[in-house]
Amino acid sequence: MPRRTATMLASTLMLIALLCAGVLTPVPYSEMSPGPTVNTLGDHDGEPVLQISGHKTYPTSGHLNMTTVRVTSADYRMNLVEAVYGWLAHDNKVVPHDTLYPDGKTEEQSTQENAEEFSQSQESAKVAALKELGVPVQSWVIVSTVVKGSPAEGKLHAGDVIKDVDGTTVKEPADVAKLVTRHKPGEDVVFTIVPAKEQADAEKEQRKTAKTERITVRTAASDDGGAERAIVGISAGTDHTFPFTIDIKLADVGGPSAGLMFALGIYDKLTPGSLTGGAFVAGTGTIDDDGKVGPIGGIEMKTVGARDKGARYFLTPADNCAAAAEDTPGGLTLVKVKTIGDALGALKDIRSGDTSALPKCS
Repeated sequence: MPRRTATMLASTLMLIALLCAGVLTPVPYSEMSPGPTVNTLGDHDGEPVLQISGHKTYPTSGHLNMTTVRVTSADYRMNLVEAVYGWLAHDNKVVPHDTLYPDGKTEEQSTQENAEEFSQSQESAKVAALKELGVPVQSWVIVSTVVKGSPAEGKLHAGDVIKDVDGTTVKEPADVAKLVTRHKPGEDVVFTIVPAKEQADAEKEQRKTAKTERITVRTAASDDGGAERAIVGISAGTDHTFPFTIDIKLADVGGPSAGLMFALGIYDKLTPGSLTGGAFVAGTGTIDDDGKVGPIGGIEMKTVGARDKGARYFLTPADNCAAAAEDTPGGLTLVKVKTIGDALGALKDIRSGDTSALPKCS
């Protein structure tokens, strides 16, 4: 065999061996890439994303697109070849697996957490939009989850309304933990609640009050490795009663980052005229009940996904501006927003055509 041929054959076999080794070698990384975007003013899978009944709505135009990020699943282990390809791909990002799934979080746990965050973001989006419109919304602090095997299991249930703890009125979810941790482990805490079913019946029958119960729970010691503190094994959240029905029909999406765009879509449908003036606007950001916009992960992936879909403007949480501006996709203007009011102001400039005063990310 000629030396040249032998050298080429040996090189080819070595390359094949290296590729096989790369494919068979798992690495502790995950990949993020641009995900789909959905127009909150439009349809998805054949039905409107935002469905409002019991209140007058108005025609809309243009786009208010929420954006997403695709990530490899918690149970998937990338190989070396995939990681190198991801590092070289401009629009993808390879990050340590523990960044996306800390403490060994499983796919099932991640999916459940994302679903809960998505549900809460929808609730907050509705509240923020209606507050901006001056529409009153009733709110309650509720038991959102009960930890299995905890002191509260069997005594408190998801959906129970927490009226007070030890006689002190509860006004927001954080109040519950503050009041419980005043105790030492092993002491009793008394919750005054409206059971979930009782509250649901009261709302259905439009009664102003519902029967309360007093539930005593003995605290246990936390096992988080820090200073010992009293816990009962629940997490508190917020529930609302709206004056009319607002449904968000969007499956297979998780996390809280669509809150801002949902709120703007609801606001647009409930007000005359078009917020965008027909422009293609995309964006991201969490939102709380008071309309404050919070940061999200994967901002670089979301701007790329928005640009590829056709967006010209991207509503960007102020805390994400620096990262987003490092590599802004061509033709996309990043607009800095801190509140839903900021976003509405920016949309006013966009639909007027005078964008010189837009607060841009830099």
